[in-house]
Amino acid sequence: MRTYLVTVPLAVMAAMLAIPVPASADAGDGESLQGQISAPESDDEGVEGIEILVSQDGQEVATATTDADGNWEVELPDAGEYHVVLEEDSVPGEYELKGPAGPERDVTVGADKAFTVVYPLAPEGEAEASDDASSEDPSEDPSPGGGEESAEEDGDGAAGAPAVDSGDPFGEQVINLTVAGVLYGLIIGIASVGLSLIFGTTRMINFAHGDMVTFGAIMAMLFSWVILSPGVDAVLSGIPVLGLVNPLVLGTVLAVVCGGLLGLGLERFLWRPLRRRNVALIQMFIVTIGFSLILRNVLLAGFGARRQQYPAFRIQEMWSIGPVSMTPRDLSILVLAIVVLVGVASMLQFSRIGKAMRAVADNRDLAESSGIDVNRVTLYVWGLGGSLSALGGVLLGLNQTVYWQMGFHLLLLMFAAVILGGLGTAYGAMVGGLAIGLVAQLSTLWFSPQLQNAWALAIMVIVLLVRPQGILGRRERVG
Repeated sequence: MRTYLVTVPLAVMAAMLAIPVPASADAGDGESLQGQISAPESDDEGVEGIEILVSQDGQEVATATTDADGNWEVELPDAGEYHVVLEEDSVPGEYELKGPAGPERDVTVGADKAFTVVYPLAPEGEAEASDDASSEDPSEDPSPGGGEESAEEDGDGAAGAPAVDSGDPFGEQVINLTVAGVLYGLIIGIASVGLSLIFGTTRMINFAHGDMVTFGAIMAMLFSWVILSPGVDAVLSGIPVLGLVNPLVLGTVLAVVCGGLLGLGLERFLWRPLRRRNVALIQMFIVTIGFSLILRNVLLAGFGARRQQYPAFRIQEMWSIGPVSMTPRDLSILVLAIVVLVGVASMLQFSRIGKAMRAVADNRDLAESSGIDVNRVTLYVWGLGGSLSALGGVLLGLNQTVYWQMGFHLLLLMFAAVILGGLGTAYGAMVGGLAIGLVAQLSTLWFSPQLQNAWALAIMVIVLLVRPQGILGRRERVG
């Protein structure tokens, strides 16, 4: 009893320390304008040498020139109204601006925000005077200036609302928000399956799971940068198969492998030795908090505090499929997430190791007495959990942005999905993730987007009051 009186307050104190405060690394980014100008025939090829002029109240603030990747950025002195002009004389002769907006933009930049200004190009003589705006993040409505501020800049981990115009018919708004909710819920579900399986097999709450999500997203970005480097790209281009694969696809595969290796390493060299020494679960929970702090700050030191997006997926035009509007990357995320979850469910249901995982999660002692190698199964669970968390991080980074706290901000929703679906069951995590995503997005029909996660957690509480074991959980005798 005395041990619990000491360890419980320590756990609470550690959890409080793990919650980040506004730090100079995050708040010091300041205000900026940025963008990427790509060649119309390929999002991977940037247009170099285009000049951008930024002014305020008639006074020139700064100028920028696009680099080899088409990227440009201007640091601003403070928040406020700015006038952005693209110097059309600097556009190469084979291109011209697309759309009726023209080269000038009036934008409003908030405090500590990075504002994206979009300038789409078309081949000379083929520009279409259309109102279709390319958006860096389909989760925000394009601003009058042709740019947008990412909803995730506030750092609350909430998914931005999809591209829904309040003037659209109510039915279309419901359909688009439902699709966005399913997309967000699938990402939460993929990231939560490993968390639920780890709890089911070890009864340990892995507070570092969110940072494992961030680890996967950042590893995919780092591998993509390496693959796109001139030397590596030249080598891969000479290989028939790899030369045709998108760099992010290769980066994602490598990131998933790294996530699995991280999970395997943690189980083999940290958690298994602690279990052999009969360390209490509450103490192991504190260790997970400590490891999450270490991993999070290592990622901050190595990756930096600025939010970034994957190469070649920064600016994409919206696709309209009936009443649904979404970008190609979101459609890819939706299809890939469904395929992965169906594959994981099939593995758990029909494969030998999957049945062993479910058996250990259901009753560890009975599974061990039946001849199942519990340690080996636990090792596989950690490997699977690490791989899925890394994949979830990549998908979340594609849907939003990549930054050092993205997984930590998603952690509460992952816990909510696991609890709502039923502790210890992978299927429950999938169902719970979908429920959380749908409630979060559909709530924006009537309430502020800043409250979408609050409503999702409120639904979790209401469901648990009616069904304490969760949606797919089962009743158990306590005591």
